[in-house]
Amino acid sequence: QVHLVESGGGLVQAGGSLRLSCAASGRTFSSCVMGWFRQAPGKEREFVATINWSGSLTYYADFVKGRFTISRDNAKNTGYLQMNSLKPEDTAVYYCAADYRLSPGRRSPEYDYWGQGTQVTVSS
Repeated sequence: QVHLVESGGGLVQAGGSLRLSCAASGRTFSSCVMGWFRQAPGKEREFVATINWSGSLTYYADFVKGRFTISRDNAKNTGYLQMNSLKPEDTAVYYCAADYRLSPGRRSPEYDYWGQGTQVTVSS
Protein backbone atom coordinates (compact mmCIF):
# COMPACT_ATOMS: atom_id res chain seq x y z
CA GLN A 1 0.00 0.00 0.00
CA VAL A 2 1.05 3.58 -0.68
CA HIS A 3 -0.66 6.40 1.16
CA LEU A 4 -0.60 9.76 -0.63
CA VAL A 5 -1.38 13.18 0.80
CA GLU A 6 -1.50 16.28 -1.39
CA SER A 7 -0.93 19.81 -0.18
CA GLY A 8 -0.22 23.24 -1.57
CA GLY A 9 -3.51 24.07 -3.19
CA GLY A 10 -5.26 27.36 -2.71
CA LEU A 11 -6.60 30.51 -4.32
CA VAL A 12 -4.37 32.39 -6.73
CA GLN A 13 -4.86 35.09 -9.32
CA ALA A 14 -4.48 34.37 -13.01
CA GLY A 15 -0.83 34.45 -13.97
CA GLY A 16 0.26 33.32 -10.53
CA SER A 17 2.01 30.19 -9.36
CA LEU A 18 1.46 27.33 -6.95
CA ARG A 19 3.50 24.29 -6.04
CA LEU A 20 1.62 21.17 -5.12
CA SER A 21 3.26 18.48 -3.02
CA CYS A 22 2.41 14.82 -2.73
CA ALA A 23 3.80 13.13 0.38
CA ALA A 24 3.95 9.34 0.20
CA SER A 25 4.18 6.76 2.93
CA GLY A 26 3.97 3.00 3.02
CA ARG A 27 5.71 0.92 0.41
CA THR A 28 8.77 2.21 -1.42
CA PHE A 29 7.72 5.35 -3.21
CA SER A 30 10.93 5.41 -5.20
CA SER A 31 9.75 2.32 -7.08
CA CYS A 32 6.53 4.00 -8.21
CA VAL A 33 5.64 6.09 -11.18
CA MET A 34 3.72 9.15 -10.09
CA GLY A 35 1.06 11.14 -11.84
CA TRP A 36 -1.03 14.24 -11.35
CA PHE A 37 -4.63 14.42 -12.49
CA ARG A 38 -7.31 17.04 -12.04
CA GLN A 39 -11.07 17.20 -12.00
CA ALA A 40 -13.11 20.33 -12.48
CA PRO A 41 -16.79 20.56 -11.44
CA GLY A 42 -19.00 18.71 -13.90
CA LYS A 43 -16.05 17.32 -15.82
CA GLU A 44 -14.24 14.01 -15.90
CA ARG A 45 -10.88 13.54 -14.25
CA GLU A 46 -8.10 14.34 -16.69
CA PHE A 47 -4.41 13.66 -16.95
CA VAL A 48 -2.00 16.48 -16.15
CA ALA A 49 1.51 15.06 -15.87
CA THR A 50 3.45 11.94 -14.99
CA ILE A 51 7.00 11.01 -14.05
CA ASN A 52 8.89 7.73 -13.88
CA TRP A 53 10.57 6.39 -10.77
CA SER A 54 13.91 8.11 -11.32
CA GLY A 55 12.57 11.40 -12.63
CA SER A 56 14.29 10.92 -15.95
CA LEU A 57 11.07 10.60 -17.96
CA THR A 58 8.12 12.95 -17.87
CA TYR A 59 4.96 13.46 -19.91
CA TYR A 60 2.53 16.34 -19.87
CA ALA A 61 -0.93 17.09 -21.13
CA ASP A 62 -0.80 19.55 -24.01
CA PHE A 63 -2.69 22.19 -22.07
CA VAL A 64 0.02 22.44 -19.38
CA LYS A 65 3.18 22.11 -21.46
CA GLY A 66 5.55 24.94 -20.75
CA ARG A 67 3.61 26.02 -17.68
CA PHE A 68 3.68 23.05 -15.28
CA THR A 69 6.66 20.97 -14.16
CA ILE A 70 6.46 17.60 -12.44
CA SER A 71 9.32 16.45 -10.25
CA ARG A 72 10.08 14.16 -7.34
CA ASP A 73 12.47 13.78 -4.44
CA ASN A 74 12.68 10.10 -3.58
CA ALA A 75 14.80 10.79 -0.52
CA LYS A 76 11.86 12.75 0.88
CA ASN A 77 9.18 10.42 -0.52
CA THR A 78 7.58 13.45 -2.10
CA GLY A 79 6.42 14.44 -5.55
CA TYR A 80 5.74 17.94 -6.79
CA LEU A 81 3.81 19.82 -9.41
CA GLN A 82 5.04 23.35 -10.03
CA MET A 83 2.31 25.35 -11.72
CA ASN A 84 3.15 28.67 -13.33
CA SER A 85 1.14 31.07 -15.47
CA LEU A 86 -2.06 29.73 -14.01
CA LYS A 87 -5.32 30.32 -15.85
CA PRO A 88 -8.91 30.28 -14.57
CA GLU A 89 -9.47 27.09 -16.56
CA ASP A 90 -6.85 25.39 -14.37
CA THR A 91 -9.33 25.56 -11.49
CA ALA A 92 -9.93 22.00 -10.29
CA VAL A 93 -9.23 19.48 -7.59
CA TYR A 94 -5.75 18.13 -8.21
CA TYR A 95 -4.94 14.53 -7.35
CA CYS A 96 -1.63 12.74 -7.18
CA ALA A 97 -1.48 9.06 -7.99
CA ALA A 98 1.13 6.33 -7.83
CA ASP A 99 1.59 2.85 -9.21
CA TYR A 100 4.22 0.13 -9.34
CA ARG A 101 4.77 0.07 -13.08
CA LEU A 102 7.77 0.62 -15.30
CA SER A 103 6.40 3.27 -17.62
CA PRO A 104 4.51 6.42 -16.65
CA GLY A 105 0.83 6.20 -17.47
CA ARG A 106 -1.56 8.88 -18.69
CA ARG A 107 -4.81 7.13 -17.82
CA SER A 108 -6.48 6.97 -14.41
CA PRO A 109 -6.98 3.17 -14.44
CA GLU A 110 -3.20 2.74 -14.66
CA TYR A 111 -2.82 3.98 -11.08
CA ASP A 112 -3.70 1.98 -7.99
CA TYR A 113 -3.02 4.59 -5.32
CA TRP A 114 -4.61 8.03 -5.04
CA GLY A 115 -4.51 10.96 -2.69
CA GLN A 116 -7.58 12.79 -1.44
CA GLY A 117 -7.01 15.81 -3.68
CA THR A 118 -6.25 19.47 -3.14
CA GLN A 119 -8.33 22.35 -4.46
CA VAL A 120 -6.74 24.87 -6.81
CA THR A 121 -8.78 27.94 -7.65
CA VAL A 122 -7.55 30.53 -10.14
CA SER A 123 -9.38 33.83 -10.19
CA SER A 124 -9.53 36.05 -13.26
